[in-house]
Amino acid sequence: MAAESWLVWALIAGMALIAFFTRAVFILPGSHLRVPPTADRVLRYAPAAAIMAIIVPDLALAHGALSISIENPRLVGGLVAFALAAARRAASSGRSPAECWR
Repeated sequence: MAAESWLVWALIAGMALIAFFTRAVFILPGSHLRVPPTADRVLRYAPAAAIMAIIVPDLALAHGALSISIENPRLVGGLVAFALAAARRAASSGRSPAECWR
């Protein structure tokens, strides 16, 4: 049991170091790391793409099958939440919802 215990702790420490260094690569260089303008423009959409990749399959699938209809309550709820978020964003900026998403 003692031999396995150190192995578990070594694996946890190794995974923590790997997770830290994969993120630190972008933080440690500070302003010395220059990203091309095209990559910077593309990376601006990465968080939204990641959220969509997680949420859309959950909304569009009902009982394991694709269900894009008014009968899918998750999809309807997701669309209502999106509309409310767009309206709130528009209200807080003083613009119309269509202007906010340009």
